[in-house]
Amino acid sequence: MDIVYFDLETQRTANDVGGWDRKHEMGMSLGVTYSTRDGVYEIFGEEQAEALIRRLQRADLVVGFNHIRFDYDVLMAYTVLDLRENLLSFDLLLEIEKAVGHRLKLEDIAQATLGVGKTADGLDAIKWWREGKLLEIAKYCCFDVKVTRLVHEYGVKNKEVLYRDRVGRIQRVAVDWRT
Repeated sequence: MDIVYFDLETQRTANDVGGWDRKHEMGMSLGVTYSTRDGVYEIFGEEQAEALIRRLQRADLVVGFNHIRFDYDVLMAYTVLDLRENLLSFDLLLEIEKAVGHRLKLEDIAQATLGVGKTADGLDAIKWWREGKLLEIAKYCCFDVKVTRLVHEYGVKNKEVLYRDRVGRIQRVAVDWRT
């Protein structure tokens, strides 16, 4: 089975494009995948968006964090396909949100579960885009994909993940993420 972990960064903020309902106008700066079959990361620039979409289509399962409600909306500006309908997807944020009852940040889950956090945030990636620092975006996005993969693998193996709640306490949530 080829599980492909996926994340992308944007060129513009929601404010830049007039709101969150216009994600398709945010523009992809870089997208990153990691294939469990190939054991490699791939980095795709905006001009390679079609190749990124084809890579996701070849996956047996696409795993991400908020990719169904965010990354796919950004990426669908580059295709006529509805990626939510055409890709078999597993969104960690949606699954954890169902179990906990509210949205969590990847940072809060990764810190509690793995003892490691994110290296930056999406606004940093947009700043780097404006400064032409593509290598910084690539490193950040690759690390987010790795963190997503490690959280997913931890949940599959241990049938739970941990997270920091709103007051900083570490909580456990049971998950059934068999693939």
